[in-house]
Amino acid sequence: MDNGLAHLRVDLTKPAPEDLRDLFEAPVQTVCLEVGFGGGEHLLHRARDNPSIGFIGVEPFVTSMAKVVTAVVEEGLSNIRLYDDDAIKLLDWMPEASIDLAYQLYPDPWPKKRHWKRRFINQQNVDRYARVIKPGSEFRFASDIDTYVDWTLRHCRDHASFQWTAQCADDWRVPWHGWPGTRYEAKAFREGRVPRYLTFLRKQSSD
Repeated sequence: MDNGLAHLRVDLTKPAPEDLRDLFEAPVQTVCLEVGFGGGEHLLHRARDNPSIGFIGVEPFVTSMAKVVTAVVEEGLSNIRLYDDDAIKLLDWMPEASIDLAYQLYPDPWPKKRHWKRRFINQQNVDRYARVIKPGSEFRFASDIDTYVDWTLRHCRDHASFQWTAQCADDWRVPWHGWPGTRYEAKAFREGRVPRYLTFLRKQSSD
């Protein structure tokens, strides 16, 4: 962690590059963001399968970060950068319209109603996503908690900058192409909960 994360961490004390592709050692063509990568299953799978895409993964929990740092170092993945603090700081640091795709998968649902205000998806953070995601690109969200799915759908669908892309039920019941699954998803299935997969398009204009 001392050496690996120090090399991989996005340094917010420096000005953000105008093009986030410059953060990567690999010659990447596009940049994706995953906020809260948990066990890292999805992040690592995508990075391995897509060497021409740069992935920025955010995760504040040390054990999860250590697992991913170990994999990145051992496998020599040059298209991953990491951030181990509050995602809000990273989103505010990023240039406008700098991300080609953003994921938030199985975030902490804060299931008790009195705690809903702690959920990461809120008006301010949807504004942050809208600022950094390129027009015409997507924000993808997955959860097995019905109240959080409804909460996210309401916040994003009602936002002037986003459009829910679903045309039929399978569009939120079936995961995205190449989906590897995550340990949180596996736990949901074991406990009888059904995951939902929401896709929102960043509109070309917020008018």
